[in-house]
Amino acid sequence: MEKYLQYIGGEFIKPRTGEWFDVENPYTRQIIAQAPKGGADDASDALEAAKKAQKDWEKRPVPERAGYLTRIAALIRANRVELARTLASEQAKVFPFAQVEIDFTSDYFDYYAGWARIYEGEIINSDRLDESIFLFRKPIGVAAGICPWNFPFFVMARKVAPALLTGCTIVIKPSSTTPNTTFAFARLVASLDLPKGALNIVSGGGATLGDALVRNPITDMVTLTGSVEAGQEIIRASADKVMKVSLELGGKAPAVVFADADLDLAARRVADSRLLFSGQICNCAERAYVHRSVYEPFMEKLTAAFKAATYGDPFADPAPSMSTQVDKAQQEKIDSMVKRAVRDGAEVITGGNIPDMDAGYFFEPTILANVRQDMEIVQKEVFGPVLPVLPFDDYDEAITLANDCEYGLTSSIFSTNINTVMRALKDLKFGETYVNREHFEGMQGFHAGWRKSGIGGADGRNGLMEYLLTQTAYIQF
Repeated sequence: MEKYLQYIGGEFIKPRTGEWFDVENPYTRQIIAQAPKGGADDASDALEAAKKAQKDWEKRPVPERAGYLTRIAALIRANRVELARTLASEQAKVFPFAQVEIDFTSDYFDYYAGWARIYEGEIINSDRLDESIFLFRKPIGVAAGICPWNFPFFVMARKVAPALLTGCTIVIKPSSTTPNTTFAFARLVASLDLPKGALNIVSGGGATLGDALVRNPITDMVTLTGSVEAGQEIIRASADKVMKVSLELGGKAPAVVFADADLDLAARRVADSRLLFSGQICNCAERAYVHRSVYEPFMEKLTAAFKAATYGDPFADPAPSMSTQVDKAQQEKIDSMVKRAVRDGAEVITGGNIPDMDAGYFFEPTILANVRQDMEIVQKEVFGPVLPVLPFDDYDEAITLANDCEYGLTSSIFSTNINTVMRALKDLKFGETYVNREHFEGMQGFHAGWRKSGIGGADGRNGLMEYLLTQTAYIQF
């Protein structure tokens, strides 16, 4: 069984606490590794290493920093199968999709390496004679990146790649549920001559190590992908420092199916979106609104798609549509939410249960009808393969229902009428909207939520800017 060590200042060291925690394979329910249970001292050591490395790192030419990202991408590709196996084992992501995450991550490092000669400052016209105004962009300093369990490898890269490119150094804290792939990555990075302390990886509890990373005076920025509650705790912990935070939090994405939609396409894409990685993706469809005139035929097609979905061993060949929930707590949360919805009047169209299986924390692909807008199952994030579906009568009602939510991460529209699409794009209050496709973003876009879904964002040029400060110089000559 693997027993990982903290990666601090280019060295692998035992946690200062002298403690480790178990990592479970959610399909086999067996313990497969142990990761360091670090605390405040580990956070301090990692941040000190990052601070020590940062001044030299930012002085290096940007193309030189980009060269390290390119080499990291090559290392990931050379170890893609082993990394995908580690990822699929620690979180029960079906193996082909785990491979997608690994490959997308290597592409992500290459993508940001390509920004080395592109991102720039500005020259601004002055009101004065013989004066130039220059706007410089400079690294924010030392970043702390707190990662989730659902995309532990890709989200790690989402924080590391732009940080290193812009001249920041970074401390990464993987989720205690899924730390294995990130520590496997640390072993690969250790084979490079990346300056010691530029990248540090430490694991431990959010209330101990995570809180210490946020509150430490060395930390110049915190970037978190996680729950609303975790984001709120970071905002409170960072308030005294008035520190930069970038937060991607929860979602309750609506999928709106208008009367003129291609129903075959809409049913297939909504099902794809809801069932991918067993529904454990914050930007995928969590509720659907369907025009009453096409509600019945759409439900027939959607139900057929859900019933056709398979679930089982993530390493099976052919691969199932999905595998298990990440742990027993997640399975029980989904089950209790569905039970409360049924108690309050919801009708289970398909699924609705924990299947009787010898392995894994499975939950059946589930569609709920006869739900109300004020129900918990419609308002709160399920994070599982459960979709409540509600009818609507006209455009205004659809938009009102879709926007009636404390979250604002993603949304989708299904329509063949360009006027309906453009009107809805104007009226929907979400950071991302997908038209006639599943919910899944591109690295060159900008993944950012409204309302309780977050502050700031990631990906593309705008994601790069999260790690940069501006300095304006007024030069009289």
